[in-house]
Amino acid sequence: MNQIAVVILNWNGKSFLEQFLPSVTKYSGDARIIVADNNSTDDSIPFVKSKYPSVEIITLTENYGFAGGYNNALNQVDAQYFVLLNSDVEVTENWLTPMFNLLENDTKIAACQPKIKDFKRKSENYFEYAGAAGGYIDKLGFPFCKGRVFDTLEIDNGQFNDVSEIFWASGACLFIRAELYKSIGGLDEFFFAHMEEIDLCWRIKNQGYKIMYTPNATVYHVGGGTLDKTKPKKTFLNFRNSLLTLHKNLPKNKIFTTIFIRLCLDGVAGVKFLLEGKPMHTIAIIKAHFSFYGALKQNRLKRVPFKELLLAGMINKSIVWEYYLKKKKSFTDILK
Repeated sequence: MNQIAVVILNWNGKSFLEQFLPSVTKYSGDARIIVADNNSTDDSIPFVKSKYPSVEIITLTENYGFAGGYNNALNQVDAQYFVLLNSDVEVTENWLTPMFNLLENDTKIAACQPKIKDFKRKSENYFEYAGAAGGYIDKLGFPFCKGRVFDTLEIDNGQFNDVSEIFWASGACLFIRAELYKSIGGLDEFFFAHMEEIDLCWRIKNQGYKIMYTPNATVYHVGGGTLDKTKPKKTFLNFRNSLLTLHKNLPKNKIFTTIFIRLCLDGVAGVKFLLEGKPMHTIAIIKAHFSFYGALKQNRLKRVPFKELLLAGMINKSIVWEYYLKKKKSFTDILK
């Protein structure tokens, strides 16, 4: 499997590299392992050089964020397949082989992800927020996963043990064809971080490719290692980038109505944050909207022709309605 380059984007993450790089080096066979450093100010790179001399290092001149960091790094990597792997992920034995086999056996599969479980609750066998058993999206562009709807996480009881087509694969552990990644322009660097893998997968699916989930590989993700979900900046990025993703990828006749509804629901979320005593998150939503408006002209130029309205992994329901009003908390209940 030396056609595979496992690329770990790092920013001041020495503690994660100390904790999780051992599993990557142990279980990745002859895949290339690369740490791409986003101009860290800690001693991450001296640590890797001294403890893991076989690990390749790409040093970036500034912090380009998740999207820009990966694009800049992967432009310097020659491989058949890329694996974008978060630094706070523990991999397990044989984690690469099932994903490699999927793409080798079907040229229409562009990317895939493994089963992603919660490192912090490993003994309880919970799925993890950022990917779980594969990403889906509802008719208003709200992302969710098999095993995770909004903040509700399910326990892995084998209910998602079938290889299946999904809408988006998690950027925490994304296995993708290198040539396609580069030809489609990689991740949108304006996003900086958050939602960029959903936008990437949507663009890929609009070109007729499939995104897959395999339960035959498992990784454990800490989550929130670089930017905690309690931070207003994360709220800003999530709300803005979600709107940008819709504006880029929806068919023209669906853009206005869908985004108008989303803006209204964002307003409800802003009020909810106020009532919870989190005014800085409300301000973050307002800033996200103004940033979205300011980026409309630039974003319009990035629009690509859509393949069809309902792609695999997209459901013609509102998970806001199903989750909050009908009280359906699991993926299976929502799809009934």
